[in-house]
Amino acid sequence: MNVKLLVFLLLWPFCAAAQGFSGLGTDAQGFATPIPGVPFSFPADHGAHPDYRIEWWYLTANLSGPDGTAYGVQWTLFRSALAPGEAPGWQSPQIWFAHAAVTTPEQHFATERFARGGIGQAGVQASPFRAWIDEWALQGPDFNTMTLTAKGPDFGYDMSLDAQGPLVFHGDDGYSVKSAQGQASYYYSQPFFEVKGTLYLPTGPVVVTGTAWLDREWSSQPLSGQQSGWDWFSLAFAGGAKLMGFQLRDTAGPPYTSATWIEPDGQTTAYPDGAFAAMPVKQSTVEGRQIPTTWRVTLPQRGVDVSVTALNPFAWMGLSVPYWEGPVTVSGSHTGQGYLEMTGYE
Repeated sequence: MNVKLLVFLLLWPFCAAAQGFSGLGTDAQGFATPIPGVPFSFPADHGAHPDYRIEWWYLTANLSGPDGTAYGVQWTLFRSALAPGEAPGWQSPQIWFAHAAVTTPEQHFATERFARGGIGQAGVQASPFRAWIDEWALQGPDFNTMTLTAKGPDFGYDMSLDAQGPLVFHGDDGYSVKSAQGQASYYYSQPFFEVKGTLYLPTGPVVVTGTAWLDREWSSQPLSGQQSGWDWFSLAFAGGAKLMGFQLRDTAGPPYTSATWIEPDGQTTAYPDGAFAAMPVKQSTVEGRQIPTTWRVTLPQRGVDVSVTALNPFAWMGLSVPYWEGPVTVSGSHTGQGYLEMTGYE
């Protein structure tokens, strides 16, 4: 089969031309949709939700080597459904794909994997927790203690993760609104991982330590039809507080924003549309695109007015669904580090 055709069939719910970034604004008819006030159930909700169209397990890590060099690691497993529900074997409508990346100050490495559901090649088990595609895996006895492994043509990593705080829930107790029209997802995070492990780079292995942030999200139509992409920030400040904030860019008007302030003990405050702002300050030419790689991020209710700067401006994920993803440094009213994801820059 033609490779481009195969990729289109595998990623159809994400790549369908139509509405919103990568078709994420297309109609969700037949699929379940998030509703407010539904309590989470653990450990079951760490697993897959096949009645919803789109889901991911998404981990980013800010790391440093023995000489103080900064690194970033990303690992994301996506589930995308052609139809709601599950079926045995090759009848499964579930498609799985995954991205792995390592960012250094000078280089960015990224690769991807694809799998069909129903045949054991990929999936997620809630307890004991295991999310895998081929030999890549995020797994452990529970959601607090895990190992992470992935390997690409020219890089790889082995990590251990140990949570030092509780899960946090975004929006209205995990019901995260994404547009003025009411599109939403279920969204929670584990932002308190301590990490140690080894990166395998062309120059040799590097022992690293640091912190990681794991996001869990599922929905069926998370964007409105005119939303063209997003800018998502996960920032960890000196002193232990953290900030998750995103803006969803709209072709017909101002962006829709949302933010969560996370105290060092895990207590959260949610901020609605308009409270959080992210304004591009500097752009870089990346793969022929103009990409904002320095931002001014503000949350006045918390006294946040910071400059967020890419460790490596050229951290472009040139995969089947292309986007920018990489570690950042924070300066200004607060100092720290974090991760930035930007989609829809064509």
